[in-house]
Amino acid sequence: MRRARGGSDGGRGDDGGKGGRSRRRDGRREIPGRARLPLRRSLLGRLLAVSALVAACSVAATAWIAVQTTSGAIKQEQGQNLTADARIYDTLLDYAARNPTWDGVGATVRELARESGRRVALTTQGRQPLADSATAATAPALPPQASAVVDPLSVDTVLAARGTDGQGTAADRIDPRAVGPFRLSAADSRTLRRTADDKVECLNRAGIASDVVVGASGRPRVQIVGNDPERALGTRCDLAALDTPTRSEQKALDALTELADACLKRQGREGVQLNSDLSWGDPASSTVPGETGPLVPRVPLPAPAPVPVPTPRDAPAEDAAPSVVTPERTGENDRAIASCVSAARSEQLSSYVASPALLFIGDEGGATLPGFDLSPANTARIAGAAALVLALTVGASVFAGARLVRPLHALTGAAQRMRDGEQPESVPVSGDDEVGRLAAAFNDMSAHRARLEEQRKAMVSDVAHELRTPLSNIRGWLEAAQDGLADPDPAFVSSLLEEAVLLQHIIDDLQDLAAADAGVLRLHPESVEIRELLSQVAAAHQARAENAGVTLAVTATAPGRALRADPVRLRQAVGNLVSNAVRHTPEGGRVTLRAYAHEEGDGTVLVEVADTGSGIPPEDLPHVFDRFWRAEKSRSRRTGGSGLGLAIVRKLVEAHGGTVDATSVEGEGSTFVLRLPGTTPSGP
Repeated sequence: MRRARGGSDGGRGDDGGKGGRSRRRDGRREIPGRARLPLRRSLLGRLLAVSALVAACSVAATAWIAVQTTSGAIKQEQGQNLTADARIYDTLLDYAARNPTWDGVGATVRELARESGRRVALTTQGRQPLADSATAATAPALPPQASAVVDPLSVDTVLAARGTDGQGTAADRIDPRAVGPFRLSAADSRTLRRTADDKVECLNRAGIASDVVVGASGRPRVQIVGNDPERALGTRCDLAALDTPTRSEQKALDALTELADACLKRQGREGVQLNSDLSWGDPASSTVPGETGPLVPRVPLPAPAPVPVPTPRDAPAEDAAPSVVTPERTGENDRAIASCVSAARSEQLSSYVASPALLFIGDEGGATLPGFDLSPANTARIAGAAALVLALTVGASVFAGARLVRPLHALTGAAQRMRDGEQPESVPVSGDDEVGRLAAAFNDMSAHRARLEEQRKAMVSDVAHELRTPLSNIRGWLEAAQDGLADPDPAFVSSLLEEAVLLQHIIDDLQDLAAADAGVLRLHPESVEIRELLSQVAAAHQARAENAGVTLAVTATAPGRALRADPVRLRQAVGNLVSNAVRHTPEGGRVTLRAYAHEEGDGTVLVEVADTGSGIPPEDLPHVFDRFWRAEKSRSRRTGGSGLGLAIVRKLVEAHGGTVDATSVEGEGSTFVLRLPGTTPSGP
């Protein structure tokens, strides 16, 4: 039977039961499950997909944040610059409206540049310099396109509205500060101011809050607080005196009317009489040009009639304007009249205001207002940069993924070869990272598995050897008795019984080890007095020790030291140590049993078995608790037991939650120490 089993094992060693698997041409077996995974299911593919997705999201998020931030910053800077530009434009427009030439504007330009921190330059429409705030010896070239055209007769309504806090209008392109011949003299302005002050005082006495407001022409007017002029109608404060044009205003109004009539006559239309607010149709008392914004035609009364233009009391009769018949009111006529009045105003004011000039606003270095140009070229640049980032990300992911997957493939292959019974092999450790540590752990596991396999094979061989010896003896004595060579006397029976007991002892030891390895070793813990337990063990081995000429003693221990343990198993463990010590102690030697508390006071109880025997060589000391290990390599039954006693001691102590170790000096003896968790002392 042994040979048949050995032959079977040998056959398994050759093919390992894998005769059904084919071999490749290179001699290696085709292992099921070793096919390469598809890229979409592999770790590399998933890492690549995740990296590409993260890169795409990062690029998109970064681009979006950059665009939003940049656009917001540009809009904010543009808004700030536009506000500053509107103020610069409004200041220069005021200068042009009040001065017939640009002479002396340089100081104003430099002041505006200092306040805004930007370069301000004015040129004629032919780009001849008028003023420039650039401080460099050689001023940078002006941009090809001007920021604005400063012309009081044709105002940029957007910039003008910003420069006047939104109080401009888009209907009248002439700056209201351009009053020309309608500007009052100092004497007229003072006279009207006194009249206005009197009216304000009168209104204040009537309980109506009002103020004097002076317009661009120097004409004062009364402004009711709350903008409800109807409140002044029920008082005795006649405000009509302030609405009467002065001689200079009437003269300018007549000249404007003549210019407008000439324009209308060229179109074959009838002339009109303009009111002081530049309306036509019904006469109205209102402010003069420069005090109001738009040119709004008056709506005629149901029965329009010729109305004379009011004449100031101090004006001569020859200056009175003749009566003019109001032309037929149609939308076409009103548009034609408005166009002619606007052209007449421009013609009348042209000699009183500065000529149009080009305004350039930029940085000192010559840069203009910042902007964000998402042109096709810029779009292509952004797309190219994003593609480059994605390509670099994918390339880095492929490189990193390949380095990550390569050792994993090696680990997988080695594990599958181990599964199929091939010789365990180590995989290369690439570094001290997670994968490297995994490879090192796999190598340790592989080496440990190899050691366990060797131990398993050695154990099978040792068990066979241990069982063969008593069985061979029993068989030999029985065959001798059968052949008549030995008499079945009491000595014969005693010899057979001794071999059977030895065989039973080996089987019991193996059963105990198997139960301990499987974790099913049953313990029945109870309170154990350690001194009494040591005395029982010493008494059980006293006869054997006396036969061997060895002194067996138990030293005094701390009274009351108790353990929570299985007394049967603990006696077995200590008995194995005592038996082993007596066996290896020469005649005249001594074996001592001692129990004492741990020095650190943690409740641990130490049980010590010391002998004065031959000792254990240092190279053999780490193996004393291995199964079937004997210091005597000849495995003589005379000098050693089964080789399982110390292994059983270690398993029994570990089952009690303790440890065991050994120290030895060759030629002087050995000491085995059991460390067991103790309980609270029970007292003397």
